[in-house]
Amino acid sequence: MNVKAATKAYETFLHEKVPVVEADLELKHKQMSAAVFPFLRSTFYRFSALFREVCADLAQGPQLLAVGDLHVENFGTWRDSEGRLIWGINDVDEAQTMPYSIDLVRLGASALLAAEEAKLAIPPEELCTAISAGYGEWLEKGGRPFVLEEEHGWLRVLATGALRDPEAFAAKMGKLADTAPPKPVADLLDRHLPKGSVLKRHAARTAGLGSLGRPRYVALGDFCGGQVVREAKAMLPSAWNWSAGDAKAPIRCGEIVAKGVRCADPCLDFINDKDNLGGWVIRRLAPHCCRVELAELPFRKDELKLLRAMGRETANLHLGSPEAVKAVREDLAKRPAKWLFHAATAMADATRADWNAWRA
Repeated sequence: MNVKAATKAYETFLHEKVPVVEADLELKHKQMSAAVFPFLRSTFYRFSALFREVCADLAQGPQLLAVGDLHVENFGTWRDSEGRLIWGINDVDEAQTMPYSIDLVRLGASALLAAEEAKLAIPPEELCTAISAGYGEWLEKGGRPFVLEEEHGWLRVLATGALRDPEAFAAKMGKLADTAPPKPVADLLDRHLPKGSVLKRHAARTAGLGSLGRPRYVALGDFCGGQVVREAKAMLPSAWNWSAGDAKAPIRCGEIVAKGVRCADPCLDFINDKDNLGGWVIRRLAPHCCRVELAELPFRKDELKLLRAMGRETANLHLGSPEAVKAVREDLAKRPAKWLFHAATAMADATRADWNAWRA
């Protein structure tokens, strides 16, 4: 299938699984046309098929429980059970057993496309070298979560910048339109509010790119004199399986975060509907519990450090499949020095060609 046929087929699948928010789907189409980087973020269903074709050798490599829809803006922060600020991969909607390399290639391709749009100012080869070096290092050392307390001061500055001002966050939440979720979803949200909080209202929310069109609801409450927010987002089986003709694969989002080298977010929960192969992901929304965008990077000198950290965090989640680590190390050892740069470049080129076809 070409990109337009693949998009139509995937959106037919989407309509079969969830009550689609048509306005959000229309917004997604506009974002897909606007630039190639948001197009990449929006089309993992297409990237999956292209990866099997363009990177056929890598697609036959060692497999493990991977993120799938990984890119340079799929990282953010949350608070752990000790109240510490943690940084890492914050969206695992497409998690499934895949070749380990797809996460690295997609991350590298996204970095190359982001660099084209001036979101990163690093030579292309250096982008991929930083990612692969961080990944290999953490895979060898057994990984370590990114706790932004005594260490990683540069990341802490990024994660606590002016764009995370609590008043600005409260104002943003205040603009959400009142919307009543289906009762089971409303009950689910309300149960995840802190004990003793007072529910103020429910609302709908538009966010992300790849998940646009799926229902998102929030519960806004008051707890001890301050606002608390929980979000429910509809889940689907991974597009990796869908692109291979298997639309009934189990959802494995909860598994990848539970098994990886990670400081857990105590407010993150995955509710699977095993009969309908869908469900909901519940998360806390707060000024410091959200995605980090590249535009927020305060110092250009930190870009290579950030990409190396992204490679390390990818390894943190891959280490949740310990039975595959030896095979992955052996596969990496036999790859040429610039394997990731060449594969990421090929996938960036294929994505750009798809984008041009989509716009046409």
